[in-house]
This record gives sequence, C-alpha cells and structure tokens, in this order.
Amino acid sequence: MKRHFRVWRGDASGGEIQDFDVEVNEGEVVLDIIHRLQATETPDLACRWNCKAGKCGSCSMEINGKPRLGCMTRMSTFEESETVTITPLRAFPIIRDLVTDVSFNYEKARETPAFAPPPGVAPGDYRMQQVDVERSQEFRKCIECFLCQNTCHVVRDHEENKPAFSGPRYFIRAAELDMHPLDDRTDRKDYAQAHQGLGYCNITKCCTEVCPEHIKITDNAIIPMKERVVDNRYDPLVWLGRKIFRRDQLHGNGSGGESMAPSTSEGVTGVASGLSGAGSARRPEAPAVNADGRLDVAELLSHQAGGPSPFGDDQEFPLREGGITYRHPTPGKD
Repeated sequence: MKRHFRVWRGDASGGEIQDFDVEVNEGEVVLDIIHRLQATETPDLACRWNCKAGKCGSCSMEINGKPRLGCMTRMSTFEESETVTITPLRAFPIIRDLVTDVSFNYEKARETPAFAPPPGVAPGDYRMQQVDVERSQEFRKCIECFLCQNTCHVVRDHEENKPAFSGPRYFIRAAELDMHPLDDRTDRKDYAQAHQGLGYCNITKCCTEVCPEHIKITDNAIIPMKERVVDNRYDPLVWLGRKIFRRDQLHGNGSGGESMAPSTSEGVTGVASGLSGAGSARRPEAPAVNADGRLDVAELLSHQAGGPSPFGDDQEFPLREGGITYRHPTPGKD
C-alpha cells in the first residue's frame, strides 16, 4: 500500500520538509522506505547506514519526533493512516539531509582517560571474577548510535553546555571503568564530576528510554556514579580528612602518579577531526552530486594512526609494512 512520508531535505544553510507517497510492504522498516525513496524518487537523499541489523548505530534519526534507529523501527508500529515524519538528529549540526555531524561525541571520547592497566601485570595475564565482569558488561553493549546524546536535554536544548558536558554515553564509560577491578585509576568519580559535567544531569531517564540496546543508563550507571561523588564530597569522615590532610594526601592521582586531566593525545582531536589549528575548524562537507543525481562511491584509506595503546608505544601488531588495503574479491575465486 501507499503511505505518506515527510522527510527533511537540506543542509547547514537551511532546508524544508518534503512530502512523498511511498509503497510499503509487509515486514519493512523505515530504512527500507528511505532506500526506496533513493531508488525511485530522490536519489540524492543523504542517509547514513551500514549493517541494517541494529548493531552499527549509523542510521540514527528522529522518526515522528523520537530518536530511533531507522533499521529497527518497523512500519507495522504506525497506524495505516499515520504520516511518518523523518528528520535528522536535532542536537548535532546538519551536514546534509538526514546526516549530522556527530564529531562532538568523538571529541568527548578522546578526552576520556583510557583504561589504566595495573602495574606489573602484562596484557593477557589479567584475571577477573565473573561477578566483576557482569557488573560492567551491560555498558559494553553500547553501539554508539548517540541517540542518548541526542535526546539529552542538557545538550539538546542548551548548546552552551556542550563544552562542559560529556553526555550519557560517556557517563556509562566512566561508570564501566570505575567498576572495573583492574583499572588502576582511583578518581574517575571526581573526574566525572569535575570534567564530564555529571552534576548537570538531573536523571530524567530520557537517555534510557531511547537506548536500542536497553541499557539502563540512568539506574545502573549515572545514579551510582552520582552516589559515589556524594560519598566523596559529603561523607563526614571524608570531610574531616579534607580538613586535616592536603588534597594530594587524600586522593591518589591514578596509575604512576598521572593526573586525571582530560586526555590531549592526538587522534580524533586535531587533524583527524578536521581541525587545522587552534580556533580553526573545517566543517564536514557533503560530496558533490553527479548530473544523474547519484553520488560517487569511493574507497577510503586512513592515513591517520589510531589512538595510542594504554600499554605503551612499543606494542607490535600484525600489519603489513604497506598498511591495509582492501581488495575486491575476484569472481570465481575463494
């Protein structure tokens, strides 16, 4: 049957909602409809997607005003007479159509101090109890769709909060490492409060409601972290200790005496994120559209090294000297 859709079209300079009547078949999801639109009516419609299985987090969008994954939103959940409105994530700058610039999240990821292995224990020699694994395993299910970041009103409605607020995605990262028995940093709670803006969160649970992996972000990560912060700051014995001892005598500064200041290692920040210098940012640009309304498909090779290993710079990986190059399979050969 034919169903009515409204899709936002435009770029950073502006845009508008366009109406389409599209055929819908049984069992289809919203992403199927976007692909049909690209194939039949508007071939230059921009939309991210990858796995179409709810595991890559690429096809994040707002469907009838709610942040959802296009590949996990079945058309059967809407009434037959209901108009389906598809818009880009509202909390992030628009690049084109349904594609937004989510580099804010990768910048916050780079600022978060990585796992610090205990001294004297080599990779592969770690031993953990199963109960310790289960405490933080839930947070490892995150597919980084950034729906929680998008729906969090602290950044959604207050752009000025972005520099000081990491968002729920990185609160669960902080909680995961804080619960990790082998993480040698002891002040992740204080870091979450001082550098990630944990105090801005007023636990409305909107992030939990939109999580496609059903991670209990608020109940199992944010609230426990808030409680630990309160214990550190308002516990009477800790308060007395602050009066007697200096701050550097009360709290360790992590592995090897390192501080918990935001990471400044090169990676997603700097060149890889498009920043050419201090105060100069190059915004992502959409590719040119050909005369036939289609986009060129290009193979991209990364010339940037990944983030540094937490185990040091002397790690060796089984990479060929020339790097990694993807070669298309030859027909008739395995």
